[in-house]
Amino acid sequence: MANSRRNFLRQSTTALAATGLTAAIPAVASAASGIKTVAPSDKLRFGVIGCNGMGWADMRAHLSTMPEVDCVALADVDQSVLDKRSADVESMRGNKPKLFKDYRKMLEMKDLDAVIIGTPDHWHCLAFCDSLSSGRHVYCEKPISARIEECNVMLRAAKRYPKQMVQIGQWQRSGTHYAQAHEYLKSGKLGNIRLVKVWAYQGWMNPVPVLPDSAPPAGVDYDMWLGPAPKRPFNPNRFHFNFRWFWDYAGGLMTDWGVHEIDIALFFMGATAPKSIMASGGKFAYPDDASETPDSLQTVFEFDKFNMLWEHATGIDNGPYGKTEGIAFIGNDATLVVNRGGWEIIPETKKGDEGWRVNKVEALPYQGKGNTDYLQLHAQNFVEAIKKNDASVLNCGIETGAVAAISAAMGNVAYRTGRKLYWDSANGNFKNDAAANEYLKANYNNGWKLPNY
Repeated sequence: MANSRRNFLRQSTTALAATGLTAAIPAVASAASGIKTVAPSDKLRFGVIGCNGMGWADMRAHLSTMPEVDCVALADVDQSVLDKRSADVESMRGNKPKLFKDYRKMLEMKDLDAVIIGTPDHWHCLAFCDSLSSGRHVYCEKPISARIEECNVMLRAAKRYPKQMVQIGQWQRSGTHYAQAHEYLKSGKLGNIRLVKVWAYQGWMNPVPVLPDSAPPAGVDYDMWLGPAPKRPFNPNRFHFNFRWFWDYAGGLMTDWGVHEIDIALFFMGATAPKSIMASGGKFAYPDDASETPDSLQTVFEFDKFNMLWEHATGIDNGPYGKTEGIAFIGNDATLVVNRGGWEIIPETKKGDEGWRVNKVEALPYQGKGNTDYLQLHAQNFVEAIKKNDASVLNCGIETGAVAAISAAMGNVAYRTGRKLYWDSANGNFKNDAAANEYLKANYNNGWKLPNY
């Protein structure tokens, strides 16, 4: 964690001076202005596992700024997605990648250096471990898993293969304005921080309509899509993007947006595991829609010297401080609010010498982030680590990803059990609560086995 923290600040400070990276990565041209020529021996050959959504966004971030990266293979259970992304690669770079329905066949390729994993969450652990054991570097989307047992397996797998670089897709870690806000927090000007608020209000999220089960779309290997998840009839609500709102595959907004925001909160506070967790919420906005995970949730994480409050809501945008998402560090002297758009300081006041209320610290109006694409910086950071063969360069390694994913998973367990839970850091489970500890398990189905690490 300490190395990740130092490297986040080092890289972000560099990016403040210039939105490129160090001299180890050559100057690149954008896709719009043409890709510079790179010798074949200097190419990094990427494959993508799960190409619909963030898997492709991550691959595009690599291709759009780094001529040394090629996409040579795509794996997805949906033939229509494979065809679309193959055309996208050809449009950007002129080559046709090899296509696979089963990613394990892709991993048999000899000319493959790195893999991007953008599958639904329930596939992350298997694809991650298989990719590492095949000798590939891995960029894995967040959360690394919605199950704590899988998080621990992935940690052990990464330790088994230290020569492979692992970057987790919590790209806020490559954001320069987050580094600026962190420097301010470290100055101590906020005073004692007693509460950290973390939230995601998602006004764009509409009810998921109830739909009947049906046959899988043509060209979809549905059994492969299910993988280790429980066997169920195909339903379009559970497929592609909406998998996030079903417990079989993910953990709702808590593990989707929550992992991003909780990561920054814990990083700034230098914290890892909470002492206790309690949660309350439900399907209050859309009680009759098809999703399973709560559309409204408040979760309190207790640490030694502060509490962290997570909350999310769908269908509305007016979150705390008038922001749809963000993190607020509430101190005795001021509050620091940071979100994806920028950051600000809201001072507390005190009675001045002449009886007027005065600010305890100087107010700082909202500092916008500008137009820098942090996902591209995150991709460049991954390639830098590969080229230097140095995991300490990574802005978001597997340990960082695990801290955020495990914390978010704890919040979901507290919600699903409906009671306050106490975490045993030494043993990695909940104290004296067998029912809660059942939720930590991965519970593989359909003949699939949890990787043995």
